[in-house]
Amino acid sequence: MASQANHPLPCGTRLDVYRIDRQLSVGGFSVVYLASDAEDNPVVIKEYLPASLAVRREGDVLPSVKPEKRAMFTYGMKCFFEEGSALSRLRHPNVVRVLNFFRANDTVYMVMGYERGTTLQDFIRKHKGNISERFIRGAFTRLLNGLREVHTHKLLHLDIKPSNIYLRLDGNPVLLDFGAARQTLASGGKMLKPMYTPGFAAPEQYQSRELLGPWSDIYSIGASMYACLAGAAPQAANLRVERDQVQRAAKRFAGKYSRQLLELIDWCMKLDHLDRPQSVFALQKVLASGAAEPPGADLFASIVRHIRDLRPK
Repeated sequence: MASQANHPLPCGTRLDVYRIDRQLSVGGFSVVYLASDAEDNPVVIKEYLPASLAVRREGDVLPSVKPEKRAMFTYGMKCFFEEGSALSRLRHPNVVRVLNFFRANDTVYMVMGYERGTTLQDFIRKHKGNISERFIRGAFTRLLNGLREVHTHKLLHLDIKPSNIYLRLDGNPVLLDFGAARQTLASGGKMLKPMYTPGFAAPEQYQSRELLGPWSDIYSIGASMYACLAGAAPQAANLRVERDQVQRAAKRFAGKYSRQLLELIDWCMKLDHLDRPQSVFALQKVLASGAAEPPGADLFASIVRHIRDLRPK
């Protein structure tokens, strides 16, 4: 039976010291809201609500969970809560800031800082096939600083993709929406079906959890850079394993970008996890060794123009 999207909490709903202003997104694992804190500052609240386990009907506050799915729902809630606890200890300008996490309404909520800007996915759509190497190097160099901090804390992101990379107005990227709880929930006997993002999830995310490591996030970084060049996601990794139809970046984009950058992207996207960079530090060393001029005012102006273009006319 196909899972269905859950109804969001009504606008104006109170959660602890927060007020729900509107829904931002809803997916198979959670609902995300724009909210306000006690001082009326904007925050983002992520609600644990896997659609395959729980149903919330329009107008309801509490989710309905069938008795046979209660154990899975509770285990997932525990994973989500533990992830919030771990992320709240991270303090890095390139990683989303978790301000609070708490239980309410028979589920768990994670409160994050609100950032003004746009996603890399929207930026790619706007500049399809015309994103400069300077931008790619600048954005991903700083993003890797944040990812390195994540890995230092023995955490994996496991859902890096352009829609989870946010560009602030000053051009600084921020890693959003960790998928570690989803992946944890996908391992073992009583777990949920894994949730993948086709094109960006590493091959081992379709296989055994024992194979996961920093190299899994590095595959997603490579696929996100490839999307900047191609204007779209590459072929899903599980399909690549069967019949790889992804043309190597070094061949497809030869002459448009430096060979060093293209070969780095191909390296990150190797199907065998042992053939990829094994750490963010190893990747950063190569990226920095051929770095172009660091991004500055031109990058800032480009992003500001893009965000203005996205505003309703």
